[in-house]
Amino acid sequence: MGLNKKSVDDINVAGKRVLVRCDFNVPLKNGEITDETRINAALPTIKKLLADGGKVILCSHLGKVKNGPNEGESLAPVAKRLSEKLGKEVVFVADYNVTGQAATDAVAAMKDGDVVLLQNTRFRGEEETKPNKAGEAFAKELADLADDYVCDAFGSAHRAHASVAVVTKYISEKGGVNAVGYLMQKEIEFLGNAVENPVRPFVAILGGAKVADKLNVIDNLLEKADTLIIGGGMAFTFLKAKGYEIGNSLVDDEKLDYCKEMMAKAEKLGKKLLLPIDTTIAAGFPNPIDAEIEVSVVDADKIPADMEGLDIGTKTAELYADAVKSAKTVVWNGPMGVFENPILAKGTIAVAKALAETDATTIIGGGDSAAAVNQLGFADKMSHISTGGGASLEFLEGKVLPGVDAADNK
Repeated sequence: MGLNKKSVDDINVAGKRVLVRCDFNVPLKNGEITDETRINAALPTIKKLLADGGKVILCSHLGKVKNGPNEGESLAPVAKRLSEKLGKEVVFVADYNVTGQAATDAVAAMKDGDVVLLQNTRFRGEEETKPNKAGEAFAKELADLADDYVCDAFGSAHRAHASVAVVTKYISEKGGVNAVGYLMQKEIEFLGNAVENPVRPFVAILGGAKVADKLNVIDNLLEKADTLIIGGGMAFTFLKAKGYEIGNSLVDDEKLDYCKEMMAKAEKLGKKLLLPIDTTIAAGFPNPIDAEIEVSVVDADKIPADMEGLDIGTKTAELYADAVKSAKTVVWNGPMGVFENPILAKGTIAVAKALAETDATTIIGGGDSAAAVNQLGFADKMSHISTGGGASLEFLEGKVLPGVDAADNK
């Protein structure tokens, strides 16, 4: 799937106001940013538009904003960090109204090469509403501030929100261009090609807690990949579907038939579906999550009724690492166990290490797997680490993302 969307390389923003939807949804602790990955990922697009002499107006959401606008979810810390990274002042419009008079005035005062950051888009409830009158009105207010629009927020591209997929309509109405940024372009090329046009053998590794979250991904990847590896909490539903005792392990009882169907489908298509052959078990979930915990490793069909599986076992880790060795393309989404706990991170580390040591194109599909790879220090050994959890999952399902779809075709 080549990208047939207009990118920042196809537009000329000299002297124009360009609204850029970024993904600045960074983790904050006491007002300090604890992980800057998403800010760094946005820099190439911002720098390109500034170098071209554009007036760059940035917008993003941060957090869930459950109880209305609040200082704890303000983008002020992002403005400060961006100013430092760009080496120029990023004018922050602190107004909770996002597109009010303060924003209009700030944009009116801009010179070519200036940067303005608007307040958290979710401070306006209309941002998240399914496209309706209120959402459209907010999208139009955003579009009124600019001439052109660039979507570089892959982490939000799967949501048809006002600032992601509705604003484009109003930019088009006034003759402006809607393009995707470098980050979006890279995500689409890596994830899109991996799924639609992979260099084979193509191995997909899925982990994480619930089968329910990954139903369509499992189904789609079974058709596309040569080998599908299952780890994490979701593996136990498959093991139970095989008739194994899984003790107190996480299970999705409503999905047992689905797991049986998938195992049958793999067989019918001649694909390898790898499940854990041994499991790291404990008497219960660690509390707190990183607490010391006593574990043992048993064969996957020998889990005692009063124990809980919390990571893949050593033989499974070897089996999975072996499967990666001969691969040419690997996509990994979801940890193999409770990786936040050092004792239960071994399976995830083994998989990360195998990916780090292979010559294959390695793509980490956002969310917890990205966090794990970063924390474990393997980030620079991966071909591509996606910045979007939900978005990369939907991409791997073969869905069309609203934020990608809304951009103009070349």
